Amino acid sequence: MGARSSQSRGPGLNKTDGHLLEYFRNTFGAGGGGTNAPVPSSGLTATGGLISDFTSGSDVYRAHVFTSSGTFEVTSGGDFGNDIDFLVVAGGGGGGAKIAAGNGGRGGGGGGGLRSNIPSVPYSIPDSSIAYPGSGTYTYTIEVGAGGAAANPPSANTAGHNGGNSSITGPSHPGSGGAGGVVASGGGGGTVVPGTDANDGGSGGGGAYGSSQGDTVAATDGISPTVQGFNGNSGDGAGGGGGGASAGAGPSPTGGAGLQVLIGEAPTVPAPTRIFGADGGYFSGGGGGGGGYSSSVGGSGGTGGGGYGSDHPGDPSAPAQEGTYSTGGGGGGGNGAPALRAANGGSGIVVVRYKISEIQTDNAKATGGAISFAGGKTIHTFTSSGTFHNPTALTIDYLIVGGGGAGGSNNGGGGGGGGVVAATSQPLPASPRSVVVGAGGAANPGGPTSLSRVDGVDSVWNGITAGGGGGGGTLGGNDNGGDGRPNNGNGGGGGSPDGTAGAGNGDGYNGGAGAADPAYGTGSGGGAGGAGANGSSSSGTAAAGGAGAPNSILGTNYLWAGGGGGINAGGNGGAGGTGGGGGGAAENAYNGGAGGTGGIGTGGDGVKAPAPDPGNNQGGDGAANTGGGGGGGGIQGNEDYNAKGGSGGAGIVIIAYPT
Repeated sequence: MGARSSQSRGPGLNKTDGHLLEYFRNTFGAGGGGTNAPVPSSGLTATGGLISDFTSGSDVYRAHVFTSSGTFEVTSGGDFGNDIDFLVVAGGGGGGAKIAAGNGGRGGGGGGGLRSNIPSVPYSIPDSSIAYPGSGTYTYTIEVGAGGAAANPPSANTAGHNGGNSSITGPSHPGSGGAGGVVASGGGGGTVVPGTDANDGGSGGGGAYGSSQGDTVAATDGISPTVQGFNGNSGDGAGGGGGGASAGAGPSPTGGAGLQVLIGEAPTVPAPTRIFGADGGYFSGGGGGGGGYSSSVGGSGGTGGGGYGSDHPGDPSAPAQEGTYSTGGGGGGGNGAPALRAANGGSGIVVVRYKISEIQTDNAKATGGAISFAGGKTIHTFTSSGTFHNPTALTIDYLIVGGGGAGGSNNGGGGGGGGVVAATSQPLPASPRSVVVGAGGAANPGGPTSLSRVDGVDSVWNGITAGGGGGGGTLGGNDNGGDGRPNNGNGGGGGSPDGTAGAGNGDGYNGGAGAADPAYGTGSGGGAGGAGANGSSSSGTAAAGGAGAPNSILGTNYLWAGGGGGINAGGNGGAGGTGGGGGGAAENAYNGGAGGTGGIGTGGDGVKAPAPDPGNNQGGDGAANTGGGGGGGGIQGNEDYNAKGGSGGAGIVIIAYPT
């Protein structure tokens, strides 16, 4: 049996980004009455990667997302056959650059090769040998290719390196010896020297001025069709962009466009919109060529993670950009100026999915919010204010999360997570009841005129309040972190230097204190499951946001209301607390903290500001509708810099009862 799914994939595949929240919003809509429920059934039993359940039309899928190498293991069959859908994207090629200065631009890296068996994908594989046989334990080996390194000084004048191959090999089973597999080839590196060809690859690398582009190569897995990408392009004064996978080469110096594949969503994909892939679910965009004779502006990267090419040496403000992580995007081409180096390609990704349920018509016992079904419960999810109306008495579970506090600006502390109030098996008399979902604290823009703390807003239902989280302290304003609001709001982190920690209210937790002089770090916000960390005078220590609190009302034990990470002046920013906290910022030479996973989203990453604007480094936003606190904003420097903190994530109200 082939691995291609027997289920239809029409326009319904485009109705959701794969995220559980979007599933609520888009599939069920707001309001009650007749709605949909999954048929009690199950798919394959499997492990491996980051697991995400999502809906497409009337089908519910489970996706296993691999952003690094690992294993996908299937132990038993399910009610929907043994078919497996897959996406395999190789690493993008690195851009080319020349050691010596010169006028000609250099080639962008090609997008990684792309292989998939989803029929809507051009050049899809009609059949493969990775399907689960139906019984026993079978292990598939997953390899995820790294992005190709750019060719930069002091290396020789050679092309950028090709990206690494990505593959699925198997299945393997004791005594079987293994069989089959799917392989996507790494994108070709862009060339640097006129008269020298760019590298061939899954998609070809871009050619420098006076040189030839790289060509696409046929896939080596023996499965027809063998197309996995397109040729790059040659440059006329600027390096040509690498060809995008299965979509075609772009006009020089633009990188070739990648391909949209809507197959699932990983909870931790670092994309601001949380849409799986880059730019709305696209993969394998080619890197743009560097600026040259005919244009001082570098080429834009192809849709699907391709990086921009660097500008001409006469305009050094725009260096090349790397291909986006986990998209297979090609790196941007450089130029002859040492400051305008080429960029690395983006790493690849492997996704496998299978059907686990179907949706059928049913009737809810109440109205209001987005209605869904899980674990034998009817679930009403409010991501904005509304009304819950139960015409008859019910026994309910509820979760109420307040809005997260904003991170402080200008060396600010992380914002505290919103309060979490939950209960199970509560009697609820018949009546309509208003629902208020608290907004997250809005981030101050930074600078000398906007230095106040901003707390999150309370969420309220049925006379029960979950308080907003306290805002992070700000340098030059109120250095102290804000206290969490009643009920159970978590305290914000103190700013630098010497800002005190905000206090948690009720069952809420305190934030962390800012560091004393010489100040490197600020305090982080408290989360609903733990206190925020104190800032440190050590340059290598960052304050991570407090962890969120677990709750399984949605059928999965998600974390809620993580605290925002603190700023670190001498190293990487503090990570956002698990439960949707935003990451803290860092100064120019370091990276911002990663956003915390949890709830129904992931907090935004802290920002590392590009030179020459070291104060323009911003804290990451708390994830929407998780109550996560915002990350602290960056180095103050000149107070005119836009060193703002991250906004707090809005709260949520969820009510569930037996279906």
